[in-house]
Amino acid sequence: MLNDFVSFVREQGVVGLAVGLAIGAKAGEAVSSIVDKLISPLVGYILGGTDLTKMEWNTGLTRGGHDLVFGWGAIVNASIALVATAFVVYFIFERAGLTKLDKKKK
Repeated sequence: MLNDFVSFVREQGVVGLAVGLAIGAKAGEAVSSIVDKLISPLVGYILGGTDLTKMEWNTGLTRGGHDLVFGWGAIVNASIALVATAFVVYFIFERAGLTKLDKKKK
């Protein structure tokens, strides 16, 4: 059973998947920090000196004493982080030549 498991790990590229997940997770953390601490404050400054994540749109609709408010700044911030993370992970995998590991050996 142990030999079958080792064969499975080798044939299915489980080690490569684990390495990719680890690299992607750390790249995501780094990019989130860059977006939160550098890009978002810069965009907020350009938009009037406010914190981008706190920018909201109040619709003027009220029910039960609560206003309907959309936090569009947080959505923009998350979108910037997503695009930046995807770019960094792509760049790391492309430069390290890890995309070649995905192709099946014949």
